[in-house]
Amino acid sequence: MQFDKSKFKDVILYTCRKCDRAQLGATKLNKVLYFADHIRYAWTGGPVTGATYKKRKHGPTTDSLLPALRELSTEGKLEIHDVNYFGFTKKEYVPLVEPDLSRISKEEIILLDQIIDFVCSANTAKTISEYSHQAPWEMVEFGEEIPYHSAFLLYPSEVSLEALEWADAEAKTIADQTAQSKQVVFTDGSVFRSRLLETR
Repeated sequence: MQFDKSKFKDVILYTCRKCDRAQLGATKLNKVLYFADHIRYAWTGGPVTGATYKKRKHGPTTDSLLPALRELSTEGKLEIHDVNYFGFTKKEYVPLVEPDLSRISKEEIILLDQIIDFVCSANTAKTISEYSHQAPWEMVEFGEEIPYHSAFLLYPSEVSLEALEWADAEAKTIADQTAQSKQVVFTDGSVFRSRLLETR
């Protein structure tokens, strides 16, 4: 998977702008990036940034995040502070510039907005960590890469009662049609060939 570092940094800046700084820390930032890349991959076959994510105790994280944050800070695009958050130390991100949205498509921005709202507004760091412990995270060992193709497992498939009833009815119809059709006895190849000729 091709990693686009410049786009990755712009997605970070976009997330820091969209999410209330009191609601965004390192844990949530990792989750926004993970879900954006993997959900986009499941929908289109390609991620937003192409970053690599690994299984960690508090859910998927990317080793690309810390170097990108350091670069953004050095470039004067982002300030990073350690703040007290209910007795714990939390990272606070203050964007100083606008992200370059020319690198991020309209569809990706819509997806990012939905993920940012879900991760930052609808969850705490603890609940989003627990939520991220889904099938893709469970299928690998700690420290191992979470493959992009596992993104399809984020969508559990449930078969509805209507679908089961339809399948049952279709199976009965096929069984009835089979019972009424001529059965082919494969005594030798000539029987099979003659039956094929009849259907032309």
